Order: sequence, then structure tokens, then C-alpha cells
Amino acid sequence: MSLPVTDTSAPAADTRHVGTLIIGSGFAGLGAAIKLAQAGITDYVVLERGNDVGGTWRDNSYPGAACDVPSHLYSYSFALNPEWTRSFSTQPEIYKYIQSVANRHKVLDKHIFDCDVLSARWDEASARWHISTNKGEFVAKIVVSAVGALCEPSLPDIKGIDGFKGEIFHSSRWNHDADLTGKRVAVIGTGASAIQIVPAIGKKVSHLDVYQRTAPWILPRADREYTKIEHLAFKYLPGFQKLCRTGIYWMRETQVVGLAKAPVFMKPLQFAAERHLKAQIKDKDLRKKVMPNFQIGCKRMLISNNYFPTLAQDNVDLVTEGIEEVTANGIVSKTGTTREIDAIVVATGFHVTDSPTFAGIFGKDGRSLAEVFEETGMQGYKGAAVANFPNMFFLVGPNTGLGHSSMVFMIESQINYLVDAIATIDKYDIGTIEVRKDKQDKYNKDLQAAMSKSVWNNGGCASWYMDKHGNNTTLWPGFTFQFRNATKHFDLAAYRSVATSDLGAVGTATTSQIDLDDEKAVAQ
Repeated sequence: MSLPVTDTSAPAADTRHVGTLIIGSGFAGLGAAIKLAQAGITDYVVLERGNDVGGTWRDNSYPGAACDVPSHLYSYSFALNPEWTRSFSTQPEIYKYIQSVANRHKVLDKHIFDCDVLSARWDEASARWHISTNKGEFVAKIVVSAVGALCEPSLPDIKGIDGFKGEIFHSSRWNHDADLTGKRVAVIGTGASAIQIVPAIGKKVSHLDVYQRTAPWILPRADREYTKIEHLAFKYLPGFQKLCRTGIYWMRETQVVGLAKAPVFMKPLQFAAERHLKAQIKDKDLRKKVMPNFQIGCKRMLISNNYFPTLAQDNVDLVTEGIEEVTANGIVSKTGTTREIDAIVVATGFHVTDSPTFAGIFGKDGRSLAEVFEETGMQGYKGAAVANFPNMFFLVGPNTGLGHSSMVFMIESQINYLVDAIATIDKYDIGTIEVRKDKQDKYNKDLQAAMSKSVWNNGGCASWYMDKHGNNTTLWPGFTFQFRNATKHFDLAAYRSVATSDLGAVGTATTSQIDLDDEKAVAQ
């Protein structure tokens, strides 16, 4: 996002007015559009900066890209897919699934593609959001941010990297015109994307250097193709696919005990990961390099059957001494060793707690979301609302991430909350609504208290889950069904509301703010 200075008091004549404006069309934004339409709420538009739906599954098309959540669980509950070819789906298959859902539910006519949101500013006078984009201006009563947590690539701050003369690109912006066959390639990073890319290119490049800062815990990938009989059962046996999904869900949910409640219960998983490592890495020196020094679950747990064998290939080197600088045609390590290369793949993750998109969203006091989060950390209420930002809802907001199960489940929970919120706003003719700061503070205090027992806070690692204040503002510290129950209905009493009738001609309240929460919440 850039930060244009705009006068929002007088919209241009060609400004488009809309009830609800959704930013982004990945699993979250698309799901919201579908559910709003099903609820009879049709005054909405979806702005998507890409040329299609899909979000991270459209953008991350690198070789080997696949999901680490079982296929049946990584889909909308209202759009199960009997066509999955294997137990863990690949990127092309997931992208195709998302496209098919968008077409089937006929919401593409509500989308504006190649539309980059430049800024979103709350205007107190009109009680509306004013949104500036590369395709014109919009004014909306409600804004839904569905930009996702893994959408803004994080680029490493390495001396000389801008002067590299060969091919260089981030894993989420893969250059498919760059042929790496027979080239000397460096992959920077050993996270979820890297452990898929390394095996995919390891046999085609002449030499591969893998730069590791921290060794990840890697579990076996229980992946296989579905049989013809299973496909027939998914399609024609009533309830069979739903039963499979339910079984996978509860199996995954058992991990919460070790992750969030009592880290001692992570020991069986760590033992399995250690056995996996020792079985696949025979060289003692390499085994020492790839053995993590923290408790499993503290960082994201990864799954792969071919990453370790690729590291053991003769044409692959694992580099652990760190990078000093990048030259025009090579990388210099901290020990002074120079390795000449033709291409660099940057697999260093994303801006999660410090997304650049935060800088372009301005609340009622003129401060940006980035400024608010800089002061307090990335805090919200039920991952859906942030104090100081009226009439704005978030999907995949603060503390909604998972370390064990499907984000689609969390997204659907938040969509339930969003749809009920908009229905409540319409029902009571609410003009403005904003989560109470005291409710948000209490919610986050309780979250961090629950987090204090987790492996993320006690596993001996530093991770992107944590912000600079030392708080885990990324993950949900409990069972996902608890989050589903907490977001089943919109809790109006947690918000400060002003009825439309109490807004003056210019939008501000004509009397002291009337809290519909106190008068009408009991009607729910």
C-alpha cells in the first residue's frame, strides 16, 4: 500500500458507494462473499489486487507447492470436494478448487480484479470508509479486511543483495520464465516453502546451496493417492467424505493439548520427528546440522519425505554459518567463504505481525493500523475487530492462526461472526459500531494468560509468531471448537454503537452516544 494524502470530505462524482467492501479474495474474502449472498446481503463488492480468486494459493505457484493440512479438512464445509486426488493436495489442485467454488456460487460478478487498494480512511463526518484504489474511489459503510496473513513477502536485509546480477525472486513470486536447469542456485531459508522447493529443484540444478538459520522440526508426510473405490465413495456414499473430514479434524485437535496446554505431551511427536531425521540422514555431520535445538511445536511443524534425502545429495550443500553479503555473482558467508551462484530463491516467509497493508488503513483518530499495532502490538477482539476502527471487520485477524489444523475452519468461524454482525447492523439500523477498548483489552489479557502455558512461549525458540513486545499475537491458544463457539453469534454488547437516526446530517452523533448494546442486545 502507498499512502496518498486524500481529502475524504467530498467524494468525487464518480465515486462508487457500497454497503460492504471486502478487500481480498482468498479463502477468507471469497467465503465471506458467498455467505453474505446466501444471507440475502447483496450490497457488497470484493476488491482483489490479483487477476483471479485464490489468494496465497494463486500467488504461491513455486515448484513442489502443496498443503500440509489433509485435503478433506482444507476446504469449505459447505463445498466439500470429492475430486481430491490425494490426501495432501498440491497447489494447482487447491487453486482449481477455489476457482470452481467461486464459479459454482456465482459471486465473480461482485469482484473487481487487478484492483490495488492504496488506502482506507474512516471519515467521522460521513460515518463512512473512503477507499482509494488504482481503479477509482469507493465509499463504504462497512469494510472487511481479508488480505490474509501470508500475502506480503518478507525480504531479507542482506548487504549487496540489490546488486546481484543473476535471477533472484521470492518463493511467492516465482519467476516461471527463469530456467534453473543446470544452474548454480542458492535457496535462502528452511521454512515451509523452502522444504518443498529444495526437493523439487534439487535434481535439475547443477549445484544447490541451502542457507539455514534455524533447523526446523520435520515429520513424515503421510501422503498418498486416493483409490478409485475411495473416489466413488466420496462421490456417491452419503456422509462418507464428511465422516472422513470429521475424523481428521478430531485427530488434529488432539495436538492442542501439547501445543497450548501442556508441552510435555509434545514428546511423542518430537520422538517421531527424531526417528524420521535419523532414518533419512546417515551422515553424522549433516545430522548434527539439521537437528533442531528447541522443542517441537515452538516453531511451525513441517512435513516432508524428500527434504532430508535431497540435502544428502552430492550436489547439495547445507550452509549454516550465515550470510555476510551478496556479491554480483555469489554469496559470502560469515566465515568468509564465497560461493558462486547463478540464481537466488528467497524463501524467507512473510510480514505477519508487521504487514505493510497496516500502514494504509486509518482509523477515527487519524492513526494508521500500523501505528496502533506499533504501540500495543497486533491486538484485536476475536480476531475480527480493532478498537479505533469503526465499521471494520477482519478475517484472519490477530490470534486466529493455527499450528496444527486447517485455517479454513477458523475462517468459516469468523465469517459466521461477520455475517451475523452485518445482519445485526441492518436489523437495528446501526450507523456506527466499534469494539469497546476495555472488552478488547480484557480479551487480549486472557489470551496471553492462556498462551503462557503453551509450547510457543516455553519451547526455547524465537519465531514469527511473536511480536516485538514478546506476545504471541498470531496463534489461537486453544481448541478450534472453542473459537467456533465464541464466534457463533455476534456479541453486540461488546461494541459501542450509534443508531443511524442518532447521526446528524454530517454523520456525527447529535446526542450523547446511545449504546444499542444496553437497550437491544437482549433481543438477540
